[in-house]
Amino acid sequence: MTFKMNRRTALKTGAASLAVAAIARPAFANAEITLKMSNYLPPMHGFTRDFMIPFGEELAERTGGKVEVEVLDATTAFGKIDRQADQVRAGVVDIALGLNGIPRDRFVASSIMEMPFLVQNAGSGSRAMWELFKEGAFGDEYNNFHVLGLMVHNGGLIHTTDKPVRALEDLAGLRLRTPSPAVSAMLENLGASPVGMPPSAIYENLQKGSLDGAITTWDLVGAIRANEVLKYHTDAAAYAAGFHILMNKKKYEGLPGDVRGVLDDMTGDALVAKMGDWWDAWDKRGKDDAIERGNEIITIDDATRAEWKASLEPMTNDFLESLKAQGVVDPQAIYQRAQELIAQFETA
Repeated sequence: MTFKMNRRTALKTGAASLAVAAIARPAFANAEITLKMSNYLPPMHGFTRDFMIPFGEELAERTGGKVEVEVLDATTAFGKIDRQADQVRAGVVDIALGLNGIPRDRFVASSIMEMPFLVQNAGSGSRAMWELFKEGAFGDEYNNFHVLGLMVHNGGLIHTTDKPVRALEDLAGLRLRTPSPAVSAMLENLGASPVGMPPSAIYENLQKGSLDGAITTWDLVGAIRANEVLKYHTDAAAYAAGFHILMNKKKYEGLPGDVRGVLDDMTGDALVAKMGDWWDAWDKRGKDDAIERGNEIITIDDATRAEWKASLEPMTNDFLESLKAQGVVDPQAIYQRAQELIAQFETA
């Protein structure tokens, strides 16, 4: 296998990352092609550990050492959360994993997948998002890229420090970190105050009382140790954020045909199909930690969740209508199709 890990990454992340680097030691000495692959997450996050590193190893193995992959994570100059797609388009990196909502208003049609109470799990949600892309629902948003995959995470929770959320009315007056414009619109509609901030700032603001909680995943809660200051977790699958894995179009088109064939076989449907199991594993750490600490987990059943979604229909319609001004021709049709696909894949 041929694989390179950025040296600065290994030095910064201590023994754990050094162990990963040792596993990734090249077995082929003369790779003809090096692909730079960036993301905005730490070296030991699941996307780096379970996706990018094994992806590079498999690509090297299946091309007989012709290709090597260099992973560039958040500890490098290529790890800025708001620059992933830009770096790919400019050819600074060849492949990148980024968050659709940062920066805002770039993948506007794709943001429909982030509507409140639409997605419950990463498996069906990611397959639905990928199918929408293949059907052309997102228009020309990705025309400047070769798209390797699109996906969402498991439905996010409402995490709070002092006030449990058992009904939508309980959100009134709370200051909550928001992950997306759609969730912000929901919170404002319900009398809460959405606060945008990067994940790295959540813990400190919860600790000092600047936030009453956060709308996010078990995965992030576990990663930032937020269960130390949180007490309640309302599991309502309140939203899902969208992610992209993009490749520079010219780089892809310039690869030898056999390498493109391997890359095609490893991405698209095959890659998106892995998202459900990956997110279940990544979320487990945060949930297990909350249980061990004795935090209360409030589970919203399907019937109540459907009622919450229905009660927000006027807000949902207004938000979708607002997307027309940003160039989305028929956001209601995309939303309807997303619901159909999610239902189809949940029962498949």
